[in-house]
Amino acid sequence: MGKWKVFAVCVLTTLLAATGCKSSTQDSSANADSAPSVARIGDFRGDSAYAHVAAQVAFGPRVPGTPGHDACREYIIGRLRAYGADTVIVQEATVKAYTGDMLPISNIIAQYNRANTRRILLAAHWDTRPWADQDDNAADRDKPIPGANDGASGVGVLLEIARNFAARQPGVGVDLIFFDAEDYGRSGGFYNHNDTWCLGSQHWAETKVPYTSGNLPVYGILLDMVGGRDARFHYEAFAHENAPTPCLKVWSEAKRLGYGDMFINSIGGAIIDDHVILTRAGIPTADIIELNNEATSSFPPTWHTLDDNLEHIDPHVLDAVGQTVLNVAYNEKTF
Repeated sequence: MGKWKVFAVCVLTTLLAATGCKSSTQDSSANADSAPSVARIGDFRGDSAYAHVAAQVAFGPRVPGTPGHDACREYIIGRLRAYGADTVIVQEATVKAYTGDMLPISNIIAQYNRANTRRILLAAHWDTRPWADQDDNAADRDKPIPGANDGASGVGVLLEIARNFAARQPGVGVDLIFFDAEDYGRSGGFYNHNDTWCLGSQHWAETKVPYTSGNLPVYGILLDMVGGRDARFHYEAFAHENAPTPCLKVWSEAKRLGYGDMFINSIGGAIIDDHVILTRAGIPTADIIELNNEATSSFPPTWHTLDDNLEHIDPHVLDAVGQTVLNVAYNEKTF
C-alpha cells in the first residue's frame, strides 16, 4: 500500500475532518461468535489466490518502467481474458511522479455481466514501491520491495474472484480495476504530500473509463494488503464515514462467514488510499486493509521493507478476504 498516507494514526487533514480518530478499543461483539451462519458461495480457493501472489512476486518488483512491471501487466491481462471477462480495457498513460520521473502506467479494467446496468466495483493496486524506505537496514532503503502483501495480495484475490465469475456469472455487473502507480509517493509527512500517491487512480478519475456520469457502480470495495499473517481488518475512518453501505456489507458478511475475529468492528485509523479517489469520483468505496497491526499500531511490520515477501503471506487470510468479497458480490441483486 502506498497511498496518499497518513499512517494509521489520528492524523486528520481537511479531507478527513469529518472522520473519527483511531479507536483504542475493539468491539468484542464482533468476535463473540466465529461459527459461520451463512454458506460460502462459489468456489474461492485461498491456495489459488496465493499462487497468483507467488506468480507476481516471481516477476520481481513491479515498478512502472521495469521488466517485472511489464511481465505482471501481461499476466493480469492474460488471466482476466482466460477467466472470461466480457471486456478487458487497458488505460495507458504517462504520469509524472514527485521525483520528476515520467512513469508509463496501465490501469487494467475487466467487466463481468457487462449488460447489467446495476454494477459494483472491486479494486486493487498492482504496482510495488520502488524503495524499501521503512526497512530496518538503512543500506536497503533504496531497494525496491518484493510487494507480496502490498500489491500482489489484492491482485491475487481479485484474480481468484475472476476465476469464480467465469464459472458462475454474478447477478449484477461487476467491474475489476487494477490501479497502477499507487506506491510511488513521497514518504515523510505523508498528509502533506497527498497528491504524490495513487497516481493511477488519480489519472483514472479524470476520465472514469468506462463509465459516464449516469452509469457509475453503486459502490466499490478496495483490497490492499489483504494477505499478511495474523492480519486483522478494522474499518478505515474515511470509508466508514463516507462509504458506510459497502463497509457494512463487507464486515457483516465476514462475521456471518465466521471471520469476525479477523474483521474487527471498530475504526482502526485514517489513511488516504485509492478508495478515497473512487469515493470522490462518485463511487463510495470500502477499504479492506490492515492498518492497525497489533505489533505496530499501524501497518504490518513488513510494510515498505524487503520482508514483504511470500514468507509472510497466509493463504487462510487470502481465503477469508476473498470469500467475504465473493459472497458480497454474489448476494448483490439487480433492482
